[in-house]
Amino acid sequence: MPCNFDNIIIKQFLNMEFYEVLEKRHTYRDFSDREVSDEILHRVIKAAFKAPTNDHLRQLEFVVVRGRENIGKVIAPLAKNVEKFKILVSEVDESGDEDKMAMFADALPKQQKMLMESGLLIIPFFRQLTWPLLKPAEQSSLNYFASAWCALENMLLAATAEGLGAVFHIPVADEAEKIKKLVNAPEGYEFICLLTIGYPAKDAFLPKQKAINVADRIHLNVW
Repeated sequence: MPCNFDNIIIKQFLNMEFYEVLEKRHTYRDFSDREVSDEILHRVIKAAFKAPTNDHLRQLEFVVVRGRENIGKVIAPLAKNVEKFKILVSEVDESGDEDKMAMFADALPKQQKMLMESGLLIIPFFRQLTWPLLKPAEQSSLNYFASAWCALENMLLAATAEGLGAVFHIPVADEAEKIKKLVNAPEGYEFICLLTIGYPAKDAFLPKQKAINVADRIHLNVW
């Protein structure tokens, strides 16, 4: 049975209104070892099918991996690419933003650890028809990809409403192809990320959120 502290936290999340869920959605990279039930997992995945899709068919499939040993086998391709990921981040970052760099300082060492801690890994697959994902002919060639990310956003919000934290890793280098083989994914399907959801650790690090003045980002009629 969950402790009283857990019951209080869950009740607070389940009573949230939609905009409260938006405010409370954060990226967590530190998880407790408390297991997420199949019932909650199914509700989170069900939320994905409420998102808009470009062809109305909702061709989404989910590989769910439980247990740290099983997860370790699936994410093995990440081990060789951690340094590549660090280099990629340093090359593209020109902002000099202290909050952003604090986030990366916490995130980079946890790329594998964060996916294993909760003991639950979800790989969201989508049907990729027509053009290869990484060789689009035009912007609309990415319609399936865009639809899959809409579905993932629903999952992130559903997880928050359930009192869970979430984090995802977008594959780099050859990770995607290797992981597809490891989970026996059929031809014509791609996955958008490696997603883990779980109960946040009590001492979970939360990076400082940037305060945005929405009015400054709205351009009337023209930019």
